[in-house]
Amino acid sequence: MGLGPRSPHRPGRRCPAGGKRGRGATGSGAAPPGRERQPRPPPDRRPEPAVDAHPHLSPEALGYFRRALSALKEAPETGEERELMVQNVLKEVKGQALALATNRTGSEMLQELLGFSPLKPFCRIWAALHPNVRFVACHRCGVHVMQSALLQLPRLLGRQEEEAQREEEEQDDDDDDDGGEDGPPETLEDLVLALATEVSGDFLFYCGDTHGSFVVRTLLQVLAGTLLESERSRARGSQSSDAPRAPAWERKPTDFEVPETFSNCLQDLIACFLKDIAVFITDKVSSFCLQVALQVLRHRWPQLCAHLCSAVIGYLSTRQASADGSPLLLFLRDQTSSRLLEQVLLVLEPPRLQNLFGDHFQGQLQALAAHPIANFPLQRLLDAVTTPELLTPVFEELSPALEAVLAKGHIGVVVALVGACRRVGAHQAQVLQLLLKAFHCADPSSRQVACAPLFATLMTYEVYYGLAEEEEDAVPAEHQVEVAEARPLGEVTVLGSLLLQHLLHFSSPGHVLRSLSALTGPQLLALAQSPAGSHVLDAVLTSPAVTRKRRRRLLQILKGQYVALACSRHGSRVLDAIWSAAALGARKEIAAELGERNQELLRDPFGHHVARNVALTTFLKRRGAWEQQQGAVAKRRRVLNSILED
Repeated sequence: MGLGPRSPHRPGRRCPAGGKRGRGATGSGAAPPGRERQPRPPPDRRPEPAVDAHPHLSPEALGYFRRALSALKEAPETGEERELMVQNVLKEVKGQALALATNRTGSEMLQELLGFSPLKPFCRIWAALHPNVRFVACHRCGVHVMQSALLQLPRLLGRQEEEAQREEEEQDDDDDDDGGEDGPPETLEDLVLALATEVSGDFLFYCGDTHGSFVVRTLLQVLAGTLLESERSRARGSQSSDAPRAPAWERKPTDFEVPETFSNCLQDLIACFLKDIAVFITDKVSSFCLQVALQVLRHRWPQLCAHLCSAVIGYLSTRQASADGSPLLLFLRDQTSSRLLEQVLLVLEPPRLQNLFGDHFQGQLQALAAHPIANFPLQRLLDAVTTPELLTPVFEELSPALEAVLAKGHIGVVVALVGACRRVGAHQAQVLQLLLKAFHCADPSSRQVACAPLFATLMTYEVYYGLAEEEEDAVPAEHQVEVAEARPLGEVTVLGSLLLQHLLHFSSPGHVLRSLSALTGPQLLALAQSPAGSHVLDAVLTSPAVTRKRRRRLLQILKGQYVALACSRHGSRVLDAIWSAAALGARKEIAAELGERNQELLRDPFGHHVARNVALTTFLKRRGAWEQQQGAVAKRRRVLNSILED
């Protein structure tokens, strides 16, 4: 049996943790920078009335806003000059807000300008869009502007009183220019409540619209005063696009204070979900709004979250029963409703999860694990397990089919099961033995030393070493150390890396550590340089089950490979982590080896960073000062560790 060839997650393919099906909205790109530092406003001439009801952005205006945004990015972050620039640009934005929001380039610039905007101009821009909020929210460009505006609330709500007081004292020129035609400006709270009223008035339409549903999802988070990781990343923009992301169920939301009126609005929107629960369970687009609602409610309103979960499960349980038993099984195999059930499983409290398992899942786990869709909600069930009382029946039912699940290519189920064993602290030795058997390295015992590269690449022993498939009654061949050392490390998969990380956090990770210690220097270097494999070494450095002696013995294999490690994108990050955890003696060895090829390091972008982190120039020219500096750092680290341990 070869897991690699049959698995849909072929080695090297980057896939989310647990084999999760991905979907996400694209963020906004940055507008092209202009050349002029102080842009001039567009010519003061009014365009002729457009044929359609919505204005278009003229090339002159587009050029002005492009130059304005570039100038704002280059200007100092504080100071009167910048404040004046912001005020002038936003004054022009107010008059053309709708045209900007519904233009592809204009909407990207408007999103960034909203990030610069003080409270008062921000409210005026939003108020200018409000009469056309339905058109903007359901427009392919306007939706991003509405989302960006909502995501400014954590920043602006906190400064509301401060900015209001300052603006009253300074009395900016906008009031004179407007001549009082606009009346008293609406507050930020009023604008959000007006949007919530508009959305709740036609809730099914907004949730079912491809673009409008994104506004609903962001609005739910803002009303609850909690931003999920996906929205925080969007608010930060492209700077964090390459950063590693945790699995969805491990991401922590960010909270901020909201007015009491927001909570009342949120409850009104939840009532809209309950009123048409069948639509949100079965409609592909609307379902995502309900999933976000469950996530934010779990964090801020657990009782309301439980009520919403009960409504979902109650509705599904009353549908026509499947031939296998529970009617829920039909929905677990459906593309749309299974995604919603995944979220329900992740937010349920342990007692409710235990009851759900007993009523609907028990006795069906092997069939769910083999199903191309139902295996995903099963993974989320395993991710949600936190008690031995639930893990034990789940493990006993799934463990006999572990090799069959691997052969089916549903690796995420196995990784989630191993993760549950790690988290609960039960059945760890049993699941490890099952993995050794499934990868054909349990017998003879000499093969066990090869388990780490097999797990990392998701290949059985025969496939990894290119051996012919053995007959069932044949005696497996002994492990050949010379052959293993001569073979380059295979390509590490994401799920294989996650599997090894879980195993290294087991209470007794000896099998995996011995296997890693049997790798040659080039093989361990290849693991450290791999995008997925580098996280295996992170687990070695951070797992409390890996003793300092075992860690030092394993990392000694990298001696002679430090320069190659430093000149690698992922390897340099591993070397930084090794350096941070190293004692003074080990730091001297690393610095001495790097110092022999100092010029090569300085020419490499990653190596240059490592050389600076190690203070290599000081090490080469003033050894005594370097040792004194590093000794002080080591002392501070020891003091900090002792405080943390106490």
